[in-house]
Amino acid sequence: MHTGRSERSRISELVLKKFMSKKAVLLINLGSPDSIEVKDVRRYLKQFLMDPRVMDSSPFIRWWVVNFLILPFRPKKTAEAYKRIWTHEGSPLIIYSKDLQNALSEVTNMDVELAMSYGQPTIADAVKRLKEKNIAELLIIPLFPHYAMSSYETALVAIMEAIRKMMPNLKTETLQPFYQDLDYIDALVESSKSYLNKDFDHLLFSFHGLPERHLRKSDPSHSHCMVTPDCCNTCNPAHATCYKHQCLQTVKLFAQRANLPAEKYSVSFQSRLGRDPWLQPYTDHQISQFPEKGIKKLLVICPAFVADCLETLEEIAMADKESFIDAGGVSFEQIPCLNMHPRWIEFLMNKVKLWT
Repeated sequence: MHTGRSERSRISELVLKKFMSKKAVLLINLGSPDSIEVKDVRRYLKQFLMDPRVMDSSPFIRWWVVNFLILPFRPKKTAEAYKRIWTHEGSPLIIYSKDLQNALSEVTNMDVELAMSYGQPTIADAVKRLKEKNIAELLIIPLFPHYAMSSYETALVAIMEAIRKMMPNLKTETLQPFYQDLDYIDALVESSKSYLNKDFDHLLFSFHGLPERHLRKSDPSHSHCMVTPDCCNTCNPAHATCYKHQCLQTVKLFAQRANLPAEKYSVSFQSRLGRDPWLQPYTDHQISQFPEKGIKKLLVICPAFVADCLETLEEIAMADKESFIDAGGVSFEQIPCLNMHPRWIEFLMNKVKLWT
């Protein structure tokens, strides 16, 4: 009898151990309003702009600027922009992210959760679901190829805070920024191939902009970024957290892989907010000036975004296209983001397999 109880106890322990060693993956992206209603856009913008890693001024100044200078006016304009890209299923960013979640779960046969830094589905809800499933090990995949305090860092801080509160014993690993991973670069090139095979004058790499001060704050030495001449091309440990350097590395590797001559492409930065100096040159300025320089057939790619969203579908493919054509341009195409491209799914699948 004693032996039987011991055997049953041992089997129960093994079953429990297997049950408790379940692994899962968490995808994190920036987020989107719940709807195109002004009230929902206002709520989303408030959550986003009140993040101290996005608007990094003092708490009082941030509160005053957001509540008195931005929220009374910007939500209506932003809601109108969202209306131009909204689908019957909702926000393109959320749709693509959910499709990616399902595809990655299917090819890896694992639990894959999805969370947004702002809006739905929330990070707290994702962690709650992980807890309910008794997940013991988690691979966190921030869907940001490049490091920035306002995207990669703030998402990681938020998820780790939620895990400490709700699942303190959860074992985690995080996918680091993959801006120069050759498999990621190859996915970008492959997804762009049909566009690059067309007749075009110029390819513009447009990255989401950042205030210049963010680069200085992200530099642990506080003596390299925006200080050293040609800082992005001067080898330094600060490059591990330098958004601009990482963007330029992505472009360099893409151009090498795609055999692009130097005169055929350039880099710019979009989506600036406020009057402080942001990374230059500015995308909208470049695009409106291209036709007078003889660039009439333009391609634009946005490698900082892995899923098409407001910044690519409305800002680039609509507003900037209109500016380009009005300035004398002939053809303008935005190369879609990776979205659901098979090479992108394969890239993530391989990262999961290496982890498991």
